[in-house]
Amino acid sequence: MSAQPPSAIELEFARRYDQEHARVCLQPRPRGLAGRMAFWRDEQLVRNALKVAGEPGLMLDVACGAGRYWPVLAEHANRVILASDPSQDMLNHAQTHHSQSLLKRIKTFQSSAFTLGLSANAVDSIFCMQLFQHIDSPEHRLALLAEFHRVSRDTVIVAVRVDAHFKLRRPGTTGAPPRQLAGKAEVEAEFRLAGFSLLSHQDFLPGCARMRVYVLRKVG
Repeated sequence: MSAQPPSAIELEFARRYDQEHARVCLQPRPRGLAGRMAFWRDEQLVRNALKVAGEPGLMLDVACGAGRYWPVLAEHANRVILASDPSQDMLNHAQTHHSQSLLKRIKTFQSSAFTLGLSANAVDSIFCMQLFQHIDSPEHRLALLAEFHRVSRDTVIVAVRVDAHFKLRRPGTTGAPPRQLAGKAEVEAEFRLAGFSLLSHQDFLPGCARMRVYVLRKVG
């Protein structure tokens, strides 16, 4: 994916997301204990990250998809939530997934994550839990971070797929992981290069799982 321009990256991400979302729509509740625990852990990571970020009042959910995290973001009663996605169809579909009372709290708009179309320092915090994980190229990660740095006036919450000490594989699988994951030191150096300091990080499952949620603070 590293040779593709940002627009192609978002199209590929949208294709993968649509496939996964279609599968999840067939089972509206997480399946089994493991699924429920993973769902709970995801939301716990988000709540912890929001606390570290100072419970921002004006947030932008970038590449929001069907609004997987909107209920958690909306737990803060005074929070204003903007949500962008490159697919207007996905934004329209998101309207079918949530209550009207929640949807009244969300202002959606179609936009590339690499060119958000907002003014500098437009929001308190940017939240990106899905798209960033799918970007393999350091050049494209830095481009995305540069846009986040421009639009956020304070913090960024971002999830990253990074190398872990131990690799989790499904039973019966062998060989190398399907894609090269960035090292923690590499990604953290990119954060600093883009003008952020690191406030905190949380691992989905310390030492094993590859997803790590960072809270960054804009500097300079």
